[in-house]
Amino acid sequence: MSNSRDLLGRAQRAMPGGVSSPVRAFGAVQGPQIFLARGEGAHVVDVDGNRYVDLVGSWGPLILGHAHPAVVEAVTRAVRDGLTFGATCRNEVELAERVLRRFPFAERVRFVNSGTEAVMSAVRLARGVTGRSRIVKFEGCYHGHVDNLLVKGGSGLATFGTPSSAGVPAEFTALTDVLPLDDVEAFTEHMRAHGDAIACVIIEPMPANAGLLLQRPEFLVALREQCTARGALLIFDEVISGFRVAPGGMTELSGLTPDLVTAGKIVGGGMPVGCYLGPAASMDQVAPLGGVYQAGTLSGNPVGMAAGVATLDVLDAPDSYAQLEARGARLQAGLLDALHATGTAGSVARVGSVLWMSLQDGDTPRTYPDIRAESAALYGPLHREVLRRGTWMAPSSYEVAFVSTAHTDADVDAAVSAVREGLAACEATV
Repeated sequence: MSNSRDLLGRAQRAMPGGVSSPVRAFGAVQGPQIFLARGEGAHVVDVDGNRYVDLVGSWGPLILGHAHPAVVEAVTRAVRDGLTFGATCRNEVELAERVLRRFPFAERVRFVNSGTEAVMSAVRLARGVTGRSRIVKFEGCYHGHVDNLLVKGGSGLATFGTPSSAGVPAEFTALTDVLPLDDVEAFTEHMRAHGDAIACVIIEPMPANAGLLLQRPEFLVALREQCTARGALLIFDEVISGFRVAPGGMTELSGLTPDLVTAGKIVGGGMPVGCYLGPAASMDQVAPLGGVYQAGTLSGNPVGMAAGVATLDVLDAPDSYAQLEARGARLQAGLLDALHATGTAGSVARVGSVLWMSLQDGDTPRTYPDIRAESAALYGPLHREVLRRGTWMAPSSYEVAFVSTAHTDADVDAAVSAVREGLAACEATV
């Protein structure tokens, strides 16, 4: 069997950077790239046979852990009936009904193949519904690698049309306005000046792609109020938070009603599935009923739909979210104890089973510019030490951690011990 070193050479010869997604290259932590062979509940095993407590969960989808029996059974049954039909199937209808039950404001859902595709489609729909072109996003919120959303945030009230990736023409992002998070005044002023031209305002209501930047309720309320007043659609990007922090995600927890929601990750139970949803008045403007075109050969494929149905059905158990809350709280308390015991400056933000350890003094950041360089500088060596001690954390200081229903108290405690020992080892080398 090939080991990690052999696979790395082969991967780098065959794929850009040896990966299919940049963060997997471990460049942000300056560590050796790891190749995983299998997942079992709350654990992953690499090709060299090393076993780790998994705090990544495939970046969020695996809320039930790896290879949950109900999901495996559902997928196996679906595969035997056919991998794809290019036609509507029973599983698709059943998953649609389950999704809509969790988001009562919505009446229609359209399935796609990723969170990026869901966001791209929702923004197009918002433009079609409103007849407007401009969109607003927020610095530190990531909405997939859609051209017109790959825009850097900057200082001041807003940054206009600055692509953050080569290959994205400035013309593509010229209609995207980037505003600071947690700044009601800046947002209100921008909507007052430009609201009549804005098709939609899109935000992660729980920003979790540049740390876990928890927003004040007042800020989210201001978004809803201004969008209503100016005739713009409010899109909640719940690709990470949807079905994770509550059955109805942050839409449920915030008590706010967006105009559209995008989801991904958990909705596919580990398979490549995304969706966008909203009221019939908007969603029925999508083809074939309306003039907003969006399609996909593999959208709503029976295997992904089966995995999603099985996952949401398991989550329907009365104690599922209470269990996730308890595991998340235990991990948060343990990480805070580890920081205190080693004299390391830091904090731990959490919503349910999503956590982020910020390795800097002061309050946990709520905006991207508040994240200081020293946090990332310490995280790299810590990541290497923790990996050696059998815990798999995200290879980037800006990524969050996830726990699942498969994690036991023992798993959580093992991860905490690895972090505590890792912090002590880092301190000893300073």
